[in-house]
Amino acid sequence: MNRRAFLKSVTGAGVLAAAGGLAAPAISQRAAARVLRFVPQADLANFDPIWNTQYVVRNGAALVWDMLYGVDDKLQPRRQMVESEEVSSDGRVWTFRLRPGLKFHDGEPVLAKDVVASLARWQARDNMGLMTKEIEQELVAVDDRTFRWVLKKPYPKLLVALGKVGTPSCFIMPARIAATDPFKPIGDYIGSGPMRFVRNEWVPGARAVFEQFADYAPRQEPNSWLSGGKHMLLERIEWIVMPDPGTASAALQNGEVDWWETPMADLVPVLKKNRNVMVDIADPLGNIGSFRMNHLHPPFNDVRARRAILTAMSQEDYMRAVVGDDALWKPLPGFFTPGTPLYSENGGEILKGPRRLDAAKRLLADSGYSGQPVTCVVAQDLQITKAQGEVTADLLRKLGVNVDFAAVDWGTNAARRAQKSPPGQGGCKRRKSPPDRGLHAPCATDGKYSGRATLIAAGAIQRTGALSARQRDAF
Repeated sequence: MNRRAFLKSVTGAGVLAAAGGLAAPAISQRAAARVLRFVPQADLANFDPIWNTQYVVRNGAALVWDMLYGVDDKLQPRRQMVESEEVSSDGRVWTFRLRPGLKFHDGEPVLAKDVVASLARWQARDNMGLMTKEIEQELVAVDDRTFRWVLKKPYPKLLVALGKVGTPSCFIMPARIAATDPFKPIGDYIGSGPMRFVRNEWVPGARAVFEQFADYAPRQEPNSWLSGGKHMLLERIEWIVMPDPGTASAALQNGEVDWWETPMADLVPVLKKNRNVMVDIADPLGNIGSFRMNHLHPPFNDVRARRAILTAMSQEDYMRAVVGDDALWKPLPGFFTPGTPLYSENGGEILKGPRRLDAAKRLLADSGYSGQPVTCVVAQDLQITKAQGEVTADLLRKLGVNVDFAAVDWGTNAARRAQKSPPGQGGCKRRKSPPDRGLHAPCATDGKYSGRATLIAAGAIQRTGALSARQRDAF
């Protein structure tokens, strides 16, 4: 499978996190029905891509909801739901017009009022959305297909904000659904994307199902990542949740599933020996894991405590626990993705050089830490988060921190990390985010100081059988 061909199609269940160089998954047992059985990175425990920042939710959402803009293979935003846009000479007034014929899955037309309501909900939860809200003078529907956005000052990255894949992405919903409190999950999953969510077949912890939306009108341009025409050549995608790596590996090799998104590193050598399985790099740019500390509550509300962690943490320890093979990762003393225009190592000095436990202990003591519990909520049903959580707990204990290790499932993790209440009231004190797939291990709330390491993850798929050229294009 060609990486660009896959990412631009938005047909795979791992549409935003999956990979290049992979052979097309076989669907020999279900070829007539054109069904893909996919083992996602995690359970789809809830399905609100604005309220929830998990990438497993974002990936499913890209099938169900559409966006105003989509990024191409050069990471540039391109029109998706938008037919045209005009901007005033001073960069303050943007006028957008929607493509004709856009429909929601309930048959209702997509109107400008739906976009305005969706933007307002997204603004409340997204960092770039919050920036636009601060400088917003007016956001109104002019007519059924036109909306106007007036800013108090120019915001040059506006189209980037509307098309970015970082969560929460700006998905467009019906106005009645977008009216839901942005800090509460939605309960109705109607979008205008190429597939509709089959609510009555959704079994959290076991299965999620998507079916082709017959009235979806793709753009006419060639597809490129999430921009251009999204031509859905599959009739049905079934997400089969298999938290046990051994079970997923066996199912893949036996032909019971077609694609396993995130195989456990220890099992990759076994999969590579199977002539019916193709294993390859998911994304040459890599995925970035982030260590985020809850700075709303002690001890990490003191910058010295946060610096203590960064002084002691070892990116090598995390990456070797997650992927093992040193050829698949590299240290990253920066915040942005290497190989992209924004990459810089400014401010990353604290992550370079030998790790200094003694200096870290002194910083922690200077912060006033007095032995209060630090809660690590670690998802056990995801191998990446489990490994990262264990490394984190070990690091904190070495620094003399009183660790409260809470082993939970991924759905519970997501619910707890959304809370901003004090740790003793259901909140938590730190979170370890895995490689940028939204698989956050321990939980917490907001975080500003991140230590990152690049992981180039592997994806495994079944390749038994043959596919037509059109089927291969679908993947």
